[in-house]
Amino acid sequence: MSAKRTEEIAVAVDTEQLIKDTAKKIFFGEGRFNATTQEIADAAGVNRTLINYYFRSRDNLFTIVFEEAQAKEHERTEMIVFADMPLRDKIAQYLDIMLEQSKDYPYLEIYMVTQMNQGCVYKDPETMNRMLDKFYLQIAIEMDKGNIAKMRPEQFLLNFISLTSFPVSMRPLLQETMGFSQESYDRLLEERKQIILDMLFINKDEL
Repeated sequence: MSAKRTEEIAVAVDTEQLIKDTAKKIFFGEGRFNATTQEIADAAGVNRTLINYYFRSRDNLFTIVFEEAQAKEHERTEMIVFADMPLRDKIAQYLDIMLEQSKDYPYLEIYMVTQMNQGCVYKDPETMNRMLDKFYLQIAIEMDKGNIAKMRPEQFLLNFISLTSFPVSMRPLLQETMGFSQESYDRLLEERKQIILDMLFINKDEL
């Protein structure tokens, strides 16, 4: 392959990624789910025809960006669940990633919820079942050690999801109604990590 052709391919890949990154920011960072092809092109600094060339349509671009975000979330969760570390550390690591992501893409979580309600989810039931089995086992072990209050592991997972997802998925509404700026709500979420850990795990020093 000639050097010129290699350069052309590299430019094409960069342009395609630029369009996807821009669309993700518009859709999930700004919540503009109805943004037009022209608006995406203008934000990316490219010709509108390039979006049709790489992705065929604005709706297809939206689908690709969303599916990639879902797949990345699934892979990240899988990596944490199967990591060789204590449960508390796993949850702390997940919270770091989740809360950091919510700063850049505050509308991603709520869009995922709406899509799941319509059956549009990243489908890998085998891996999901393996993750749940691993997670439930580790929860049960921590309960036996007295580090977690006794309950069904599913209830612990529901508590974890509720404490984490609600302030993230409801961020646009809560930020507006509670009178927070972008920066002040970011700080509020940063405080959530320790609060969530303290609510989920028993601090034996306080007993």
